[in-house]
Amino acid sequence: MFYQNLKFGIIGGGQLGRMLIQACPDFNLHPCILDADSEAPCVPYTKSFTQGSLTDYDTVYNFGKGKDLVTIEIENINVDALEALEKEGTKVYPQPRVIRIIQDKRIQKQFFKDHNIPTSDFVLINGKSEIEKYEHLFPVFQKLGTSGYDGRGVQAIRSVADIANALEGECLLEKEVNFSKELSVIVARSPKGEVLVYPVVEMVFHPIQNLVEFLFAPADISKSVEDEAKTIAIHIIESLEMVGLLAVEMFLTKEGKILVNEVAPRPHNSGHQTIRGNYTSQYEQHLRAILDLPLGSTKQIKPAAMVNLLGEPGYNGIAQYKGMDHALSITGVFPYIYGKKYTKPYRKMGHVTILEDTIEALKIKADYIKKTIRVEA
Repeated sequence: MFYQNLKFGIIGGGQLGRMLIQACPDFNLHPCILDADSEAPCVPYTKSFTQGSLTDYDTVYNFGKGKDLVTIEIENINVDALEALEKEGTKVYPQPRVIRIIQDKRIQKQFFKDHNIPTSDFVLINGKSEIEKYEHLFPVFQKLGTSGYDGRGVQAIRSVADIANALEGECLLEKEVNFSKELSVIVARSPKGEVLVYPVVEMVFHPIQNLVEFLFAPADISKSVEDEAKTIAIHIIESLEMVGLLAVEMFLTKEGKILVNEVAPRPHNSGHQTIRGNYTSQYEQHLRAILDLPLGSTKQIKPAAMVNLLGEPGYNGIAQYKGMDHALSITGVFPYIYGKKYTKPYRKMGHVTILEDTIEALKIKADYIKKTIRVEA
């Protein structure tokens, strides 16, 4: 039977893990999950859940031992344990060496420079005490090398006065980019070396929280810009020789130049809409890649938008979803709730995918959905 006896583990059980699990039955996969939270979004969808720290060597090693295949839904994990598992014969995709490069923004950024991948100017520093001598680069963003996620671990430094609020620790200073759009490209690669890339999408970030608020696919860009963005994404995954799914976040400058911001070696927020909007969802594609199956068509079925459902400011407690009835009465609106019991301000609680015939119609619907659905307590 197709993969009936495959011992398959997913490290991380958040919303990405939950949606990855939901793609597994089509391949007769029954994944085991490791997560620190006993009420993680994935828990109702697996018969084999292990609670434990993702950064603890013994926990990760013991979880992976005896598995045929292990993958991840988050980068903040113990790579030493994954390397030990790989040496003992467990297939780990994406490969531990790739995760090690990507989980430290300093190493990731240097990788871009070493492989002629266009990115913004940057310098590596060891702490806030060194920032002032790079005043000539201001305005910059200070990014911690590790532990930053969803906007955390990032601080804007526009003047010497801002240094007082700077972060401590090994970090990089990245020249602020004067961009017109923020783009994302998802690309997949199998062990055989087959590579397929999804259409470029456009992201609109929350003005305060640095979280994706809206996403539109395909992006409103020229064909030459789209071709260049896809070429860069393919170049990155091939330079890494990575197996699995890679999300590449980019800036399109006002001068029309593409600069790579960051990459993530897993399913990504900028690919949620592929579940309904593309022939092959990013989650199915990730499974196809790590199982070394033929990759699925990335063709888009219809223009799609995605609206993140964030916890409303001022509310903490058991989540309540207001306005869902109104949203569900609209054709082409598909909500995905992550199963998080408690809401708090700006916590990712779900998303809504919207399908329409034109980008203009999508933008009208997306704005309406954003105003209609509220996550309160």
